[in-house]
Amino acid sequence: MRSTLHASRAIVRAICFFVIALLLSSIQATAQGTLRGTVKDPLGAIVVHAKVELLSGATVAATTTTGQAGEYVLPVKTAGIYRVRATAPTFQTSISQPIFSTPFINSNIDITLATGTLTQQITVTTGTPTPIAQVGAPVTVLTSDSFRYTPQVADPLRLVPGLQLTQSGQAGGTTALYIRGGNSNANKVLIDGVPANDIGGAVEFANLATVGVDQIEVLRQPNSTLYGSDALAGVVSLTTARGTTGLPLFTYAGDAGNFGTYSQAVSASGLFRQFDYLSEFSRMDTRNNLPRDQFHNATYVGNFGWTPNTDNNLRFTVRHLAVAAGQPNTIQLYGIADAAGYKEQENYYSAIWNNQTTNRWHNQIRYGGLRLNYQYTDYAPTGIYDPNTDLYLGKPLTITGANGYSVTGQAIFQYGASYGSSYPSVYKAPSKRDFVYAQTDYQFSPRLVALGGFKYEDERGYTLSEGSTPNSIERGNYSYTLQLGGALGDRLYYTLGSGLEDNGLFGFAATPRASLAYYLARPSAAHWLSGTKLHFSFGKGIKEPNISDQDSSLYDLLASQPNGSSLISQYHVSPIGPETSRSYDGGLDQQLWNGRARIGVTYFHNEFTNGVEYVPQSALLELGIPAGSDPATQFGATINSMAFRARGAEAEGEYQVSHHLFARGGYTYLDAAVQRSFSSESAPAYNTSSDFSTIPIGQYSPLIGARPFRRAPHTGYFSLNYMRSRWYGSLTGTLVGRRDDSTYLSDENFGYSLLLPNHNLLGAYQRLDLSGSYEVSHAVTAYANIQNLLSEHYSEAFGYPALPFTFRTGLKVSFGGESWSIR
Repeated sequence: MRSTLHASRAIVRAICFFVIALLLSSIQATAQGTLRGTVKDPLGAIVVHAKVELLSGATVAATTTTGQAGEYVLPVKTAGIYRVRATAPTFQTSISQPIFSTPFINSNIDITLATGTLTQQITVTTGTPTPIAQVGAPVTVLTSDSFRYTPQVADPLRLVPGLQLTQSGQAGGTTALYIRGGNSNANKVLIDGVPANDIGGAVEFANLATVGVDQIEVLRQPNSTLYGSDALAGVVSLTTARGTTGLPLFTYAGDAGNFGTYSQAVSASGLFRQFDYLSEFSRMDTRNNLPRDQFHNATYVGNFGWTPNTDNNLRFTVRHLAVAAGQPNTIQLYGIADAAGYKEQENYYSAIWNNQTTNRWHNQIRYGGLRLNYQYTDYAPTGIYDPNTDLYLGKPLTITGANGYSVTGQAIFQYGASYGSSYPSVYKAPSKRDFVYAQTDYQFSPRLVALGGFKYEDERGYTLSEGSTPNSIERGNYSYTLQLGGALGDRLYYTLGSGLEDNGLFGFAATPRASLAYYLARPSAAHWLSGTKLHFSFGKGIKEPNISDQDSSLYDLLASQPNGSSLISQYHVSPIGPETSRSYDGGLDQQLWNGRARIGVTYFHNEFTNGVEYVPQSALLELGIPAGSDPATQFGATINSMAFRARGAEAEGEYQVSHHLFARGGYTYLDAAVQRSFSSESAPAYNTSSDFSTIPIGQYSPLIGARPFRRAPHTGYFSLNYMRSRWYGSLTGTLVGRRDDSTYLSDENFGYSLLLPNHNLLGAYQRLDLSGSYEVSHAVTAYANIQNLLSEHYSEAFGYPALPFTFRTGLKVSFGGESWSIR
């Protein structure tokens, strides 16, 4: 009986297992996930009857068309990595980023189609991804296709309206970026969301290689609303590429050129189920064409992502730089190369988690870190030694400016032991930053998105000259963000917001921002003239001072003097505080030739106030401070005393000449003038030994009414990009007019006889660059890059000659990826 009962139970269990297995088998056989979404045009309007395809590699796995609401649904029958491709008459084809999907996953991918110009590009300067067509602020997005084989990030930035780049010398020389006339330290630079600025705003663009950079986004306007301190004139955001191939892709590139230039790069990237990865290392070496001017840059980039499901994504990025360069100094002014150099290691890393809580509610948490370790070493005194003065002088030279004025003499190059100098002389400036940022944004309707954010930032750093006491700081900064964005009707798009900054040094400040875009005519690829867009934006910016500025404060110096309080009152001197800005711009964009071309004109007016200005020792003496009263007086002091306005106009255009040829160009007129300057008011210089002895000269800063140094009134650019089958070509041109500058020199008597009038001291120049490649096979590509094609002799900063004709040529070898089949 018992055995019969056991047998019956066994039979029942077997039947149950069979039924369950059958059900599971049935579920497995019929399980089907979906990829769904909505297809829209650049202004957010739905696109009906668009063709939508599901791509598995190069194979079309499914096809459908959008319905009356612009929606599509594609079946996913097997697990794999897919893309969605959408096409529609009068629009360009658009392909989504790859995504891993299975028959048990329902995923959502919205697609934005566009016309032939760059209006389809997406910007994140609004805090949430938004097509540029819906943004009223001046934004430019450059993709990697526009700067292939270009070694430095600074080079494609020359092809953006309103931007000027100035390199003090050749590869590795200090490279400064000016946005719409603002100072070089007034720009917030982000690498995968991590601020690259040193404490106080400086960024060394000479160190930033294009290794692993997928996209460069430039906002030509203050945006302290989202990015906090240092976004005084604009924002530059670099995004690292991701792995996109279902099978691992390995690449090696090696090239060589003149001036002992060679570089190598290796990378591995790909997608594995929910994981994507990219790891790339590159090193470039060159000796340049000046003595003691060698340069090398070793860069590692990593980008690793995990998408456990369609609502969550975790990403980790890292960029490590190891740079070393000789510093021959202004060899055209001294005639002798300095025995100096610098080395720097930079580390940027971030971890970001994105969560799509509901279809309308998105949350983000980001941690970021920055480590900068900078060291400058002057290894030995160089120059012609004068035992009577204990000075090292440059060679006797005649110096001529582009304005036609000339001077002859010997400049003070370096100081001897009696001035407290010793060699080797070492200067160090390490800094660290860690921050946590949290953001939540909610889409109340397709026409209204609200965003709120909070950031805490911890900054630490110091400066140290050998033999002195380090000057260290630590700041804890809090930032809060509130913003609304959306549309009113189908023609007006807006962004309104404000940042609330609570800085560890200068305290509380509010930075509002607003932008509007209104379409008189909506974009269309079916009409010769359409897409007439009026745009306007306003913003305020704020920047914290750097460590050196804070430590060398004129206020602190005066406060230590016996008569300091009266001098502080007399000259209205305040403690070092923030620099500020206010910006307005407005203009018109117009699409032409059925959406294949776009032209735009923008007027801008910027006010930069409370700028930190260097006050030289000569000016301190004018104030009545004895030269020996404080060791700091020999180095001068700093004060928030500079104010200038920068207004002008930008004109830009782009044209899809053919399916294979794309053209861009632009021109910027800049009218900048200094309105207030403590140094200019207290001690302008006069070269009394010259025939221009009645012309006042700004030795270290421009005079009131003059132009800020190194910012040209007239600049322009153009580019032609050609892509067809196996060929790629790019021709770019940069045109820069004459600029004001200073020689900054003192003669052997500490006099002004080597100063030249500032106006138009720097000459105009034109630079052409050419890049090209040919795909020999699917695995091998030959490429070349030529800079300064016409070998123009020019200086971007007075006394620093630029490189003449420079070329590199090499091969890129690829293995794996979509072309790799496993049998």
